[in-house]
Amino acid sequence: MKTRIINFFTIILFFCISSVAIAQTEKKNISLEDIFKDRKFSSKGIAGIQSMKEGNYYCQLKKDSLNVYAYETGKLIRTIVIAKQLVPAGDTAAIPMNEFEFSEDETRILFATDEEPIYRRSSKANYYVYNVATEQLFPLSKNGKQRLATFSPDGTKIAFVRDNNLFITDIPSVINPGSSVNETQITFDGKANEIINGATDWVYEEEFEFSKAFCWSPDGNKLAFYRFNESKVREYQLTYYGDLYPEQYKYKYPKPGEDNSIVDIFCYDLNSKMIARVDIGKETDIYIPRIKWTSSPETLALYRMNRHQNKLELLLANAVSGKTRVIYSEENKYYIEVNDNWHFFSDNKQFLLTSEKDGFRHIYLFDMDGNPVRQLTNGNWEVTDIMGVDEKNGLIYYASTETSPLDRDLYSIMVDGKKKVKLNTKTGNNSAEFSGNYAWYIGRWSNVNTPPYIAVYNAAGKEIRLLQDNAKLRGTIQEFQFSKAVFFTFQTSDGMELNGLMVKPPDFDPAKKYPVLFTIYGGPGSQSVLNSWGSVSSWNQLWAQHGIIVISVDNRGTGGRGEAFKKCTYLQLGKYETLDQVEAAKYLATLPYVDKNRIGMWGWSFGGYLTLSCLTRGADYFSFGIAVAPVTNWKYYDNIYTERFMRTPKENPGGYEDNSPVNHAAELKGKLLMICGMADDNVHPQNSYDMVTALVAANKSFNSQFYPNSNHGIYTGKNTTFHLYNLMTDFIMKNL
Repeated sequence: MKTRIINFFTIILFFCISSVAIAQTEKKNISLEDIFKDRKFSSKGIAGIQSMKEGNYYCQLKKDSLNVYAYETGKLIRTIVIAKQLVPAGDTAAIPMNEFEFSEDETRILFATDEEPIYRRSSKANYYVYNVATEQLFPLSKNGKQRLATFSPDGTKIAFVRDNNLFITDIPSVINPGSSVNETQITFDGKANEIINGATDWVYEEEFEFSKAFCWSPDGNKLAFYRFNESKVREYQLTYYGDLYPEQYKYKYPKPGEDNSIVDIFCYDLNSKMIARVDIGKETDIYIPRIKWTSSPETLALYRMNRHQNKLELLLANAVSGKTRVIYSEENKYYIEVNDNWHFFSDNKQFLLTSEKDGFRHIYLFDMDGNPVRQLTNGNWEVTDIMGVDEKNGLIYYASTETSPLDRDLYSIMVDGKKKVKLNTKTGNNSAEFSGNYAWYIGRWSNVNTPPYIAVYNAAGKEIRLLQDNAKLRGTIQEFQFSKAVFFTFQTSDGMELNGLMVKPPDFDPAKKYPVLFTIYGGPGSQSVLNSWGSVSSWNQLWAQHGIIVISVDNRGTGGRGEAFKKCTYLQLGKYETLDQVEAAKYLATLPYVDKNRIGMWGWSFGGYLTLSCLTRGADYFSFGIAVAPVTNWKYYDNIYTERFMRTPKENPGGYEDNSPVNHAAELKGKLLMICGMADDNVHPQNSYDMVTALVAANKSFNSQFYPNSNHGIYTGKNTTFHLYNLMTDFIMKNL
């Protein structure tokens, strides 16, 4: 009997051990189809949410309806509109419910349909207005697609841009079938590639990161807008293929040292129908990177910046006379970056903004004459974003790197600076979208190994209820045995400490030698080494499964560590970034489990540029590289970006020539694959074409791939993204 029991448990133990062994060996391998076609590793968010004015409710766009829910309970309060109701008069099909915007009083809604992209942040569409009370839907205009449609504060009017001119439409309470709305044209000189009213030119859109160049006054009686005269800006031409004769597309693209648009700011008075020109000074070779109304309907605020972008002034303009006065001025020995972290208080007595003037980006409070009131945050860390200003309770909500440059934590601080509270409890990347009354916020958290966790929190940071925890994705990444990413630091030969991120193969054996793949960006102010989901992609995990160590290193010039670390690359863009990536390769080569003869790199845009720079100027340390959409000559990129870091080619010829990979083609040693979209309006294919010419002249072997009609994202056309990553996968497999 005892023998039988022992034998029985021996058999059970054998099967248990065998089952574990089989489970450990039968792992699921990641495929490109899993990533790019089936989207198995895509995280879910909470889209289409907008806080209602009252503050305790939010509106969310569902597949078939637009609904209102309570922040605290999640209870459905009401349905505003059902998708099948959105049928224009005379049609039988409903318009799609994609993008929407409420009027401030929430009685009307704008829907955008048939959207056509223009550039990165711009598009045109057919807009429809829905009256919530009457349940009527009607087109904003019947005279062609519109851009940037925006309600006036009282919801009775909508301003928009069409054909480079600015229009205002009066929205009736009730519209009779077949009738049209009253449309007023404000400007008349708009012309393609010459004059733009109410929208930005290409370079403002790309580098100052906005496309809507108008804004309503608080009382809705005035409209401030930009006018761009780009007639002297030189054109760039892109070719689109597919028809019998290719289409030639021309647009204005100012390169370093070349003419920019001349910018004017105007204020249109809806009552008098008069337009006042704002006095921005006699110098025309300047930038106006932001305009914003103060709480006074007569006072417009604007930033004015010199061409070198190292002097920033805040002006207040009288909207009737156009007269201005400077209330704040800041100069920097390097450059100043513009952001949206400025706020004018409703009592019209104070404003706040962020500045790096003490070496780290912090929040400063001023009175309306520009006199400093106090510095609200300070320390050797950065405020990365102002999430909101709760004037009623005297609180400012912001995100910062106070704990670590790898993390983003949420804080509140009193306007008097006396009380600061950390809201989040989880380490990683935290962000918040506050309700209209600041009683609630939707918080998003993730870390480098955990997909986004989204919940409703109260103003004190207490979690109220879960919205999305990505449980299914967490199960999927366990099923596919994703490797855990780990952070590391190392010191360069000149004593600089750099942050890195490493993903090892899931069956890592320290006794073996592994190839290394660097995945980089490295551009000014960016961060790739972040404790945030997405810092390691599923494509990175695919390489780990193939026995490759994946590495990211944030070089000098990147963000999160203060001005000195970020701006030391000034006038030598690419020099120290390349040196630091080479130092990272040298460091990794000292590790016993790294094969120093198989270290490769890949990157896109600035990352593509750095890849080329490392394969030429750091050719002894990198055996192969993939450069996607790379800058190869800084003279070819746009002037706002390039001059910010390099000044002009005339002022800094050595900085341009020394740090352009096209001038180092003869130094290439490793295997190279260069890729670009042939319709890239951002980093022009001219960069790659000239690099090809230089490599051929130097008799260097290389591989290249060009995608017709694709822009900087290289996704235009059937199967393009999958083809691109399949191409890069094959190249990495052959060379690592």
